[in-house]
Amino acid sequence: MAQYDYDLVVIGAGSGGVGLARRAALHCARVAVCEQSAYGGTCVHRGCVPKKLLVYASALRSELALLPGYGFETAAPAFDWSRLISNKDKELDRLNGVYSRLLDGSGVARLDGSARLVDKNTVEVGSQRVSARYLAIAVGGKAFLPCAPGIELALTSDDLFELESLPASITLMGSGYIGLEFAGIFQGLGSQVTVMFRSPLPLPEFDVDVRTTLMEQMESRGVKFVTGARLQSLQKEVDGSILVDSDQGQWKANVFVAATGRVPNTASLGLSEVGVAVGRDGEVLIDERCQTNVEGIFAIGDCVGGIQLTPYAIAQGRALAERLFNGSEVLYNPAQVATAVFTQPAVGTVGLTQAQAESAHPGDVEIYRTRFRPMKYTLPDKPEKVMMKLVVRRSDQRVLGCHMVGSDAPEIIQALAIALSCGASKADFDRTVAVHPTAAEEFVLLRDPV
Repeated sequence: MAQYDYDLVVIGAGSGGVGLARRAALHCARVAVCEQSAYGGTCVHRGCVPKKLLVYASALRSELALLPGYGFETAAPAFDWSRLISNKDKELDRLNGVYSRLLDGSGVARLDGSARLVDKNTVEVGSQRVSARYLAIAVGGKAFLPCAPGIELALTSDDLFELESLPASITLMGSGYIGLEFAGIFQGLGSQVTVMFRSPLPLPEFDVDVRTTLMEQMESRGVKFVTGARLQSLQKEVDGSILVDSDQGQWKANVFVAATGRVPNTASLGLSEVGVAVGRDGEVLIDERCQTNVEGIFAIGDCVGGIQLTPYAIAQGRALAERLFNGSEVLYNPAQVATAVFTQPAVGTVGLTQAQAESAHPGDVEIYRTRFRPMKYTLPDKPEKVMMKLVVRRSDQRVLGCHMVGSDAPEIIQALAIALSCGASKADFDRTVAVHPTAAEEFVLLRDPV
């Protein structure tokens, strides 16, 4: 039998890779992790965590605006962007240390440097070569820049966490999570924000009522949308601003951001040299067991395309470790995957959209929907609105989808995801006693289909 340095080498120390490595080590496997940057990956350093910290900061201005309605008189506090970024950096440094200690405490070896596959059992990390019975690719994704004249003037979402000052005006190109979340962040902190994209509404894969409600609410907060827009060029002006030229007009911005998604970060791994099949965008092609076409090489997380959510990658990694080192045949293929968009207001959704349900069950779908102003905004007389929606299969009253736009949507949707995973029916919702007065109670008070 061949002798290897390790039982498993994981390439990439994002949340999914770290979870895989630690779970494998728990089952007494000899494990190493290769990482060329900070431990924790995109989520901890360029995504979920720093983004959510900036969301918290940006939401405070709108919260302060509620004070007079509740009897408080207070001067608006001064905002210091550099202090916010410094505090964010301190927290990310702390988390990098936490991830490093978790690996060390689990007995996982850390190999610092960029990795490249030599063959199906060997990885080169810098000048070092190590061998393993199994290799697992967990390198995540990287920001994508489209082609256009002057695109070198564009920033990506990675760059926004390192801006030296808060821009007076910013244009974000993209209709997905990243562009919309940063639109809310910069609008809340005081920038003039424009969002441009090709489609008529944001969040193309989401339910239509989510898309329309979110756009209306973001516009009411001051975000400008330029829809049906294609970027023609970017040009640096004498005053240092950027001239944005689109087929829907021209305007200037201090900062332009290409928030056009992320692509698998696989280009430098040498996958083709060892025969690992990849897709058009560089995604590693795998089966339901996370196995590539090369025996013994696996892949998890954002680098395989599909669902690009940190908890999903972590669950994939843990299931893979159980299969490889604990004799388990568990497959991770959940029927329901909830997601949240930390816009302002936020989005929470799980299950089928109305369009997906009507396509899968033609003539057999009922829709329950409500829009209302939460109690929190009545005394301050603010126009904030919440939208809640249930998609139900009429024939057996099975709830197929839950959708919400509102400040508490991410917290509420987590509990609803449990209900849908258990196969809840509309009758189950109806006989659940409401918690009053809350926004969440409206999900169990929707009596009549629209």
